[in-house]
Amino acid sequence: MAPSLVAAGMPTVTVEAVEAVGDQTVALRLTAPDDFDAAPGQFVLVRSDGDAGYYTLSSPYVDDGFEITVGYPLDESPEESLGTWLAERETGDELEIEGPLGNVQYRGDGDVLVYAAGPGIGPAVGIAERAVDAGHDATVVFRGDAPPHRERLDALAEAGATVAVVDVLDDAHLDVPTESVFVFGFDDFVADVSALLESAGRNPDEAAIESFGPA
Repeated sequence: MAPSLVAAGMPTVTVEAVEAVGDQTVALRLTAPDDFDAAPGQFVLVRSDGDAGYYTLSSPYVDDGFEITVGYPLDESPEESLGTWLAERETGDELEIEGPLGNVQYRGDGDVLVYAAGPGIGPAVGIAERAVDAGHDATVVFRGDAPPHRERLDALAEAGATVAVVDVLDDAHLDVPTESVFVFGFDDFVADVSALLESAGRNPDEAAIESFGPA
């Protein structure tokens, strides 16, 4: 087991499980700190020794702990990333976090359409699961090949949600109010979805958009 890399006075969580959920992608199940009131779409800051990164929640609820989805680079990457370090954690390890952070969140109020790419699939499945659980319609549009969390996406489809894995974005699913649209991905993807909304006569500022920065 790796040593605990935490600082005095910062909230700590314990790793409950680490699961491979896709190509170079793992899901970490973590205990929740006391009074941790968070919803899918929000994120936490995770710290290691000398490194830190933001990870969006990929679990629909946090009552019994929460989950983050972590991508990590190819083995031939010249430097170990925070994602690699997190992917190597084991059950019982402790992490230092801050949060929840962010204003983008979903608490089960209404139908949702979630556009996602890359690690954005994590919050997408969490939001869609919470929507379906609340009796609402949910659509997840993932741009790319072989999305992580395939089993959860299949379960969502079986539960009545719409799941679309596409190469090119279009307005096929834009039949909900703009306020019900969530977008998670890197800058280029966010720009593409914003352009799609504008071309459909929508105001992207009315959508819940979380950019992860440059790819």
